[in-house]
Amino acid sequence: MAHALLRTLLEGLEVFRPGLTRPGFDNFVILFCGWVLTMGQHAVTQALVATRVSGRRHHEAFHRFFSRGAWDPDSLGFWLWLKLERLIPDGAIAVVLDDTLASKKGPHIFGIGSHLDPVRSTKLFRVFCFGHCWVMLAVLVRVPFSRRPWALPILFRLYRNKKECIKKRQRYRKKTELGREMLDVFRSWTCDRRIELAADAAYCNDTVTRGLPDSVVLLGAMRPDAVLTEVPEPPKPGALLPKPEALARDERVPWKSCDAQLYGHKRRVRYKEMTAQWYRACGVRLLRIVIVKVSTGSIGLRVFFCTDANLSVVQILEGYAGRWAIESCFRNLKQLLGFADSQARKRAAVHRVAPFVGLSYTFLVLWFLEHAFSRRFAVVPLRPWYRHKEGFSFADVLRTAQRVLAPLDVLDPRRDVRNLRQSRAPVRLPSNERQLCLIQ
Repeated sequence: MAHALLRTLLEGLEVFRPGLTRPGFDNFVILFCGWVLTMGQHAVTQALVATRVSGRRHHEAFHRFFSRGAWDPDSLGFWLWLKLERLIPDGAIAVVLDDTLASKKGPHIFGIGSHLDPVRSTKLFRVFCFGHCWVMLAVLVRVPFSRRPWALPILFRLYRNKKECIKKRQRYRKKTELGREMLDVFRSWTCDRRIELAADAAYCNDTVTRGLPDSVVLLGAMRPDAVLTEVPEPPKPGALLPKPEALARDERVPWKSCDAQLYGHKRRVRYKEMTAQWYRACGVRLLRIVIVKVSTGSIGLRVFFCTDANLSVVQILEGYAGRWAIESCFRNLKQLLGFADSQARKRAAVHRVAPFVGLSYTFLVLWFLEHAFSRRFAVVPLRPWYRHKEGFSFADVLRTAQRVLAPLDVLDPRRDVRNLRQSRAPVRLPSNERQLCLIQ
């Protein structure tokens, strides 16, 4: 069975071939296998060590794959999207837009700058860190081996702060401008299918929403003191409406309740709702606004909105909650797949290594979904103290791929999927692992 899964994995990598030259694709396969097999710090040279290519091929060719290769991350993302699209049922495509910080140091690394670290910062104390800030667009997919949706990134943009751009005499582009650019690229791939975009308050502004067609629906968050107006009746402008925080305090408007599936759990939500225009951020589009009472923590109040006023409150809350999947994706990319490990310095290499890792993540999840988990080959460590585990995590996906790739010699000319021999010995499980099907 391990041999059959190896064949499916190598066959699956063929999806990237149209976006690469012939030698480029061969290098891509070697780097992909090495990146997956690497257990510690990820780097090009470490990938060659993991695949036993070091000493048999010169490492410079693999560095040139990133720094001088004739390929574009958007092109690879497009071909991967065609594979991903087949797994998404007819209807709306759920996507999420956000950014993450990849900490790095080094004066000669292209694009490095000082960025706010939102993980370590608080309201009273802001922490800044040197590194790269990546804006990503990911597709949300429901998988049968997990209760939560998974965010699979397919488009990437490097954000450079204003100080760095002025220093290098280059054009400065805001994160929201990069996000809108990726959204427009993705729209060109989807043939006018309905897109439901979940984004936090940082991306809910005029830069993202200006000129969006009705087929793109934004599910976002707003400030409790946002200025709202009624739909205008020409020639008069729309009258001002109570701000969300004022409506929350208004005892004449009762709180309503509903049950919503949020973050993997069914929760009881108390809310108030209204329809209005938020001209500063969304222009003249009519919004459905949901004011949620938060009973824990110090926030007290959250305000969400949707540019499709016909969606129900539950659909808005559940749609926005799906945005958290990209935070889990960021964690997996950094801690398990070395998203922030590479020390690439040249401009082209910097713009390609991180997307290479992100696209590899998406491909691994799709391969696991289509072939591995349904064949009861997925393996999780035996942990007697963790018997309540449900479903598979990305660590289980990565562990399964490592077991499948372990016996492969990527430089063997017979490794072509048409020439793999059925007689190869299957992979034996380590003594501390067991085969376990977590999904019935």
